[in-house]
Amino acid sequence: MTKYLPFYYDERHFVQNDKSFMITGHHVEFLTAFLNSSVFKFCFINNFPELQGGTRELRKIFFDKISVIKVSNDINRTFKEAVSDIQKEYTKSKAIAIDAMIFDLYGLTNQERDMIGYIEIK
Repeated sequence: MTKYLPFYYDERHFVQNDKSFMITGHHVEFLTAFLNSSVFKFCFINNFPELQGGTRELRKIFFDKISVIKVSNDINRTFKEAVSDIQKEYTKSKAIAIDAMIFDLYGLTNQERDMIGYIEIK
């Protein structure tokens, strides 16, 4: 259960506790950007059940409903740079730039981009 969506790309080998999840595989850098994007947050708000206190349930059955595109190694490298940069110092403008990159990959129209907008979950 979470109110926030803190997805982090770990290159520093942090230790995690039993309240967190680890995702491994190919192109995890892109996946980190996607899971922190407004596109995913839009899906999150509409597909993950709301619980008491404004939290939402993060379970595999709900993640399976979200379509994540496969990206090339070159595109993943671009996202790796963007994710590393935003994790060093977060700014809203960097988050919006990553959103725009994801909007482009999904081929969203201007109307769809406007409908999603920039979503910040606090």
